Amino acid sequence: MHTTPAEAASLAAEVVKAVAGHDGVDVALCPPFVCLSAVADVLRGSRVKLGAQNVHGEAKGAFTGEVSPGMLKAVGCAVAIVGHSERRQFFGETDEGVHDRMKGALGAGLEVIVCVGETLDQRERGITNDIVGHQIRGALNGIDGAQMASVTLAYEPVWAIGTGRTASPAQAQEVHAFIRGLLAQHFGADVAGGVRIQYGGSVKPDNAAELFAQPDIDGGLIGGASLKAADFAAIVKAGA
Repeated sequence: MHTTPAEAASLAAEVVKAVAGHDGVDVALCPPFVCLSAVADVLRGSRVKLGAQNVHGEAKGAFTGEVSPGMLKAVGCAVAIVGHSERRQFFGETDEGVHDRMKGALGAGLEVIVCVGETLDQRERGITNDIVGHQIRGALNGIDGAQMASVTLAYEPVWAIGTGRTASPAQAQEVHAFIRGLLAQHFGADVAGGVRIQYGGSVKPDNAAELFAQPDIDGGLIGGASLKAADFAAIVKAGA
């Protein structure tokens, strides 16, 4: 929850300029809802995609305060995030709700980034895989292999978001490998190998390259570092 529309447009313009030349990396910006139109104008004609931080599963109806997939498409969005840890932690979003939002977004032709991750207490209790596995099974229930081409998974350990703490590359890779294996069980090795799995948990310019070098980490879901164009561009460069 940062930036006014004018500030978001200015930041987006800086990002477009800063990431020019890194054509081998897919880039999307996900500003607050009220900034989407302003950022869409800036991104038009660039290779940077526009995304939303959340989406409702229904096409329309009496859901005050929500935004539908069709509304996002109309303003220029190609991507929507669902199940972000802050949505789960502060707003009570459930695995079932994440699934409904994802299905609605996929049905409208949006790409979806599905977030999963454990709390510090859950990690210390040794149940990370149980929690992450339950979240993934709940979100992907009823989704087929063809639909997975439009799904990205983002592992974001809750204990490493906005805290300055970061999972070590080995810790992050361990969970990413578990996720890849779970996808292989459900959809087969070919589909699992093609799904992008991002890491989101205090990714910064100085740790991005080591994280992205891990075999099952395909990119980043960037939070605080995305508010500085130079830092964000450095992370994009690390993924090239």
